[in-house]
Amino acid sequence: MGADYLAQRDARRTDFNATIQDYADEVCFGMVWSRPGIDPKLRSMLNVAILTAMGRPNQLRTHVEGALNNGCSVEELREILLHTAVYAGLPAAVDAFRVAEDVISKA
Repeated sequence: MGADYLAQRDARRTDFNATIQDYADEVCFGMVWSRPGIDPKLRSMLNVAILTAMGRPNQLRTHVEGALNNGCSVEELREILLHTAVYAGLPAAVDAFRVAEDVISKA
């Protein structure tokens, strides 16, 4: 996700949220992201599509940034979001375009 993301996440760590952060580290990044079979770029692309379909803009914002860091181009992101419009619905894709455009404008 990048050094900035990790620094911000660590700054928000509290006694209360430490458990869920540790869980995410162990399961997401330890067990799943480190597996062979698909590369980080493809994992990021999948996350963008899944989070769009689920209507999770806060997590989508983070994963659009991660996708860019993992080599996904702006053109690829646009195509992923357009593709999700067909299968997840236009409202979800429109929201995702807004989120992605904001992230891209700050990159």
